[in-house]
Amino acid sequence: MFTKVLRKLLHANGLIILIVVFLTACSTTSSRDLAAGAVERYLHGLAGRDINQIITNTCSAWESQARQEYDSFAAVRLELKDVSCKATGQEQAYTLVDCTGSIIANYGDEDLQIDVADQTFRVIQEGGDWRVCGYLATP
Repeated sequence: MFTKVLRKLLHANGLIILIVVFLTACSTTSSRDLAAGAVERYLHGLAGRDINQIITNTCSAWESQARQEYDSFAAVRLELKDVSCKATGQEQAYTLVDCTGSIIANYGDEDLQIDVADQTFRVIQEGGDWRVCGYLATP
């Protein structure tokens, strides 16, 4: 009798551990997706000239640089082309996000294509949300 009860407990505990491991794996993937989503929202805010969306998706330590980036495109019309982002690694407390696609900056009769793959974004969780917090330093 005791053996049957012990077996049922071990089976139930094994099932609980399996469920916890599965949920943890799902939440890790979700966090990475949320970090990538913050970068995409930041880029859409930049292209749409929406300073509120930019600031909402920017960490407090990088807000002034984000405002400068926003201001640097004041005289141009921006469009995102095939932008997609994905978390690719970690650097200390930051999740690193790489994107594909481009920003098309229109200067009247001239278009400049800016490849977003040239930057790796640093993203951090702040205030319960994922926020862009600059770029990975390049050597």
